[in-house]
Amino acid sequence: MNGADEEEYRQFVTARMETLRVTAYLLCRNWHTADDLVSITIGKLYRHWRRVKAMENLDAYVRGMLTNAWLDERRRPWRREQSTDGVPDLAQTSSTEAAVGDREELIVLLSQLPARRRAVVVLRFWCDFSVEETARALGISTGTVKSQAARGLESLRLLATSDRPGEA
Repeated sequence: MNGADEEEYRQFVTARMETLRVTAYLLCRNWHTADDLVSITIGKLYRHWRRVKAMENLDAYVRGMLTNAWLDERRRPWRREQSTDGVPDLAQTSSTEAAVGDREELIVLLSQLPARRRAVVVLRFWCDFSVEETARALGISTGTVKSQAARGLESLRLLATSDRPGEA
């Protein structure tokens, strides 16, 4: 990679690092794993920068790379183990306690969705992908994106109301 390409790459990654990190956290619900996923993604992006830098929607492509890296990590046997003795990671703090509580509740609810459905919901509603962009990123049909998004939202609604006593 020549100097101009490397500088362009650095500027791109620097500008999007925090967004990628938060997106990765929403997918995996662990800051350490999120950092690993971002590292994997930007490493792959570096290797292919000359080819992908001219893409029409590079941000969508990189989010797709991140999502695929997460799905690949979930398939690894050691990722299926979960520690129960440690304190869980908490979401970053925000300006109000209510916002933090809502965010933490949403992250807990997202973690209860199956991996593919969670990926669709995060890409569609957090990353603001279109149905077509989500389908391309995940390698599935647009109909599958629509059905998984609808089922994901319905599951989140049911989980949210079932966790609150007195509401139904």
